[in-house]
Amino acid sequence: MRRLAQTALLALVGAGLLHTALFTDLYLRYVKEGLRPVLIASGVVLLLLGAVNACLDLRGNGEPHDSHDHPEGPAHGHDHSTAPKVAWLLAVPALSLLLYAPPALGAYTAAHSNGKPVATSPRERFPALPATSPLPLTLTGFTQRVQQDPTLAIRGRQVQLTGFVTPAGPGGGWYLTRIIFTCCAADSQTVKVRVHGPDAPPANTWLAVTGTWHPAGRLGTKTAEAALDVRETHPIAQPVNAFTDDLPLTPS
Repeated sequence: MRRLAQTALLALVGAGLLHTALFTDLYLRYVKEGLRPVLIASGVVLLLLGAVNACLDLRGNGEPHDSHDHPEGPAHGHDHSTAPKVAWLLAVPALSLLLYAPPALGAYTAAHSNGKPVATSPRERFPALPATSPLPLTLTGFTQRVQQDPTLAIRGRQVQLTGFVTPAGPGGGWYLTRIIFTCCAADSQTVKVRVHGPDAPPANTWLAVTGTWHPAGRLGTKTAEAALDVRETHPIAQPVNAFTDDLPLTPS
């Protein structure tokens, strides 16, 4: 790979990062929102490196070359200024950022991962639930109330959860799911709530689901299943920042 090609590749990767992070929300498919400044800075640095590389290349081409300075050059047998042609594969992810962004994580990933372990919440972290009905909860918040709340406040309460559909596998049924980024897609975790009631919509369909806890196990303990008897489902648009476990959205 000649110097000019190296310069072009640096510029291409930098432009791809800037396009994704500065002018679109596509970066949220791969990293958390807080990393946007880092991506923008990285894109700028790569473009600057490409520009410096180009300037050095032009300057080098303008200087006279004395073959006596490198007596071994012609007889050495190969040129160290080149890199393996496979290095051009580095252009593929850069072009994908500019022309076709890879799809976001979804039901396939969730179906092949274990559910996210829910952090233990001491008693004082369970305030009284508001009287709102249905009660908006995150999937994590619902699971914590089902498995850890000694007041059993979730019993009989109608709740509203949002997420996307993940088929449950050979046994049938489906889960309402969220994939949560700790930092980026590489360290993502999955939280699922088993759904009882309607047939499974197509995988990756985003829904607002209303229902009550499905009795399975002992409420307030780890034996309780994070499951819902569903009364209503409403399709919703996928949120822009889909890889968090935010409160339910208003159904569209």
